[in-house]
Amino acid sequence: MDCLKAARQLQLRDYYVAAGFLRNAIWDHLHNVPTSTPLDDLDLVYFDDSDLSMEPEQQLSMRLNQLQPDVPWQVRNQARMHLMHGHAPYQNTAEAISLWIEIQTCVGVRLEQDDSFSFCAAYGLEQNWSLDVQLNPQNPKAELFAKRIQQKDWLKLWPKLRLPG
Repeated sequence: MDCLKAARQLQLRDYYVAAGFLRNAIWDHLHNVPTSTPLDDLDLVYFDDSDLSMEPEQQLSMRLNQLQPDVPWQVRNQARMHLMHGHAPYQNTAEAISLWIEIQTCVGVRLEQDDSFSFCAAYGLEQNWSLDVQLNPQNPKAELFAKRIQQKDWLKLWPKLRLPG
């Protein structure tokens, strides 16, 4: 919850704490993991097409590190990420999230000013609760999909997960 509060303090207009933060929390719950599986990084993604340089990302990352110094923040402006991935320009953060490699990674959450949660789940959160890990049909890079599953050791961390095929 502290991470969501820190992200909210940035007062970004279109953002989510995304990917493994929410995906892993669900998988931990489904596997009765007593403490959260450590994250390699905590993704804060936002959309601001007024400045595509890396400088704002670095400034936001520094601010988050002041608020939560023990968190491995990774801040990325999705308005420029299409350049890295060879996609057409994204219109907003939700569209960018919807094109990540695994359907179960295409999720994000933010804490609103009234302490309610807003979710981004391009394929529905029920996909995360199913324990099936699926390649995103909108970004079908099977080789990268297989590489990520192996590198991240998902099947050892969460042995109930099911892969296609």
